[in-house]
Amino acid sequence: MMPFAKDDSRNPPPRSFLDRLTRRYSRQAYFLAVLCLYLVVSTALGLALAPAIWCWQLLAAWSEPLPFLARGAALGFGTAVCFFVFGFALLAVVPVYNLLLPTRVRPFKGGYYTLRAAPWLLHNALFYLVRFTFLPFVTLTPFGIWFLRAMGMRIGRHAFINTEYISDPQLISIGEDAALGGSVRIFAHYGGGGHLVVARVTIGDRATIGLAATVMGDVEVGPDATVLPHSVLLPGSRVGEGETWGGVPARKISREEMDLFKHGIMGVQRLGS
Repeated sequence: MMPFAKDDSRNPPPRSFLDRLTRRYSRQAYFLAVLCLYLVVSTALGLALAPAIWCWQLLAAWSEPLPFLARGAALGFGTAVCFFVFGFALLAVVPVYNLLLPTRVRPFKGGYYTLRAAPWLLHNALFYLVRFTFLPFVTLTPFGIWFLRAMGMRIGRHAFINTEYISDPQLISIGEDAALGGSVRIFAHYGGGGHLVVARVTIGDRATIGLAATVMGDVEVGPDATVLPHSVLLPGSRVGEGETWGGVPARKISREEMDLFKHGIMGVQRLGS
């Protein structure tokens, strides 16, 4: 069992008896919370599966008189359609759960085992239910944008989001005409050694986050800025308006340095031609 004093040293003062009890019996409380999460997400999955199962049952009954090969083709096509019925139902069910349950995530700094971290845990558990099942099928579509907004993500007009690798959508803001490239990872938290920080991420208007870049919690990217592909913006990074950052960890790259990169790339291309 984790000692109370060790866990409490990473947290703000407890706000209630239940909070103190949770920290005192942290591992037991965490185990119970995980079991409750499984129960909650099971009900969400069940509600989303229900219309798909109804559709499949109707199709199975309709196709029963068909010849063997024709019935197999009909059931195969119908099963694929039912998968999308389930997916779109899940896109509707999960935001309702997120609205009704205590998932109001606020910036936080402390230990993992505390009641203040519970909304963050529940919010992400619900979001991941879609992220790891159906979100890849609607990324780059209006349905994907609608779902992210329904989960609390602030998205400006004409924003281009080509990634499903997102966490903590309630604490992420994307400006107008901003672009997130393929496989960009963006999450509004970081931690380690028993210490958790949940902090906002802001991407300004017309900013561009390159392919497979990583944006961590407590990061601000100004308007018209560019983050180069595969770069990593560490917590506390502040990318100014119109700046270009790149590397691991990412740093500001001057115009002169970028010109040298471009010159070198073009030189390599000429050598290869």
